[in-house]
Amino acid sequence: MEIEDVLIIGSGVAALQLASKLGTDFNVKVLTKSTVRHGNSLLAQGGVAAAVGLNDGPEKHVADTLEAGRFHNDESVVREIVHDGPGLINTFFEIFDKNQEGRLQLGLEGAHSEPRIIHSGGDTTGKNMMEHLIGRMPRNVQVEEDMFTYELIMDQSQNRCIGVKSKDQQGVLHCFYGRHIVLATGGCGQLYSFTSNAQTATGDGIAMAYLAGAEVADMEFIQFHPTLLHINGATKGLISEAVRGEGAVLVTEDGKPVMENVHELKDLAPRHIVSQKIFDCLKSGQRVFLDISGISQFSQRFPSITAMCEQNGVRLSEGRIPVAPGSHFLMGGIKTDLTGRTSIDGLYAIGEVACTGFHGANRLASNSLLEGLYQGKRLAHWIRANKGTDPLAQWSVMDPINLHKKVKFPEVQMLKERMMTHVGIVRSKALLEEQKQWLDQFRMNEIRGLDTYSVRELTTIFMGITASLMTEAALNRTESRGGHFRSDFPFEDDQKWSEKTIIHKYKGEVGETHEHVKASLVH
Repeated sequence: MEIEDVLIIGSGVAALQLASKLGTDFNVKVLTKSTVRHGNSLLAQGGVAAAVGLNDGPEKHVADTLEAGRFHNDESVVREIVHDGPGLINTFFEIFDKNQEGRLQLGLEGAHSEPRIIHSGGDTTGKNMMEHLIGRMPRNVQVEEDMFTYELIMDQSQNRCIGVKSKDQQGVLHCFYGRHIVLATGGCGQLYSFTSNAQTATGDGIAMAYLAGAEVADMEFIQFHPTLLHINGATKGLISEAVRGEGAVLVTEDGKPVMENVHELKDLAPRHIVSQKIFDCLKSGQRVFLDISGISQFSQRFPSITAMCEQNGVRLSEGRIPVAPGSHFLMGGIKTDLTGRTSIDGLYAIGEVACTGFHGANRLASNSLLEGLYQGKRLAHWIRANKGTDPLAQWSVMDPINLHKKVKFPEVQMLKERMMTHVGIVRSKALLEEQKQWLDQFRMNEIRGLDTYSVRELTTIFMGITASLMTEAALNRTESRGGHFRSDFPFEDDQKWSEKTIIHKYKGEVGETHEHVKASLVH
């Protein structure tokens, strides 16, 4: 039986940064449910936030991160990541856009007090960073694409994760074992009908970790990006905040500025404030547009946005882009320390799937790629210093065990629409309780024998479980803070700002070591 030194589930910036930093002395395997070049990291437009400007400094960046996160952040985590930021981007210096003097071009985005957004290819930063990481991937890293991972293999006697179970495109089951199991599966934006996220962002890693007994935290904090391209009632993709940073203004159809007298930063106010205001406009029947007429050479500065608009019939010559807010980023996730260690030995989480406390209640724009780079590097250093123990496991093909009557499934589009209306930008006790009751009827927590479900069914199960975690957390937080807005509790509660909404481990049997997998650890 093959045992990997490091088994990574997911293939975004955090995952590839980890793989590239481990060195050549480790056997590393990356499992991805689609392809390496398909995911949220590749879609990242704006850039990476780092305090490298002449008038900037890490403490300014720290202050902006804490303010955007409504002080729900772990300040020590914020300081550690932000202060490491300038050094982290040095390894990517060659791919970033520069001015005529050869210095980095710095953009401005919402809630930043200084221009500090470093970008590549105008608005293709994520794509170029991914290509850079793929290009320098060591030979010892093996990537298996189209491998849907759906369950963690546990040695319950040690509360240790020793491997994962996955299915390929034909539905054939595969088991993989490792000394270190890393979840880098991204977020859950696809739980909403309006989202900027890739099709793969369905909350798989969070659901798997929860079913295996890991702690999950702050699932109520969902960031809704204010400006997604909005065509015929559907969102078609992200319009980067950098567009507003370059001078675009949000207006109604009659040209009235949307953010006037709403916030001192107007169009560059924190994302939750801008999103809520646009949502109010749309709810009252007003369409909202980004007026880009003041941006010179828009197509050169934003080539991918230009192409997306043209593909969807938007005439940029008219100077307006129709927009609507949509689910963009999850601030919560699997509870980890700064290294990425979860409450389960041998299991780590990095990137958007993890909750380190960096983002607090609302992520500061362009801090996500920064966090992914930091976590990948830090976990690599930790693993190199702690090689780990060998899981001994034996898998034999047998009839599925724990067979129960299959649960009924929610219709996916209905789930997405209900999440948007009930657990979306504006929430209330009545809406949340109605959603909880609707989700409870599917009895997702009673599932057993995951091997018996198809990949499509497993995806729906994970979406349902993650939606339930988000709904429960939103009910528990009786205040408004950051990305979580309760119309029945519209103000921040000074007694709650630092409280983590931790959902403790799942009490069921899913994720336990199967009877036909005899596992132990060799110390």
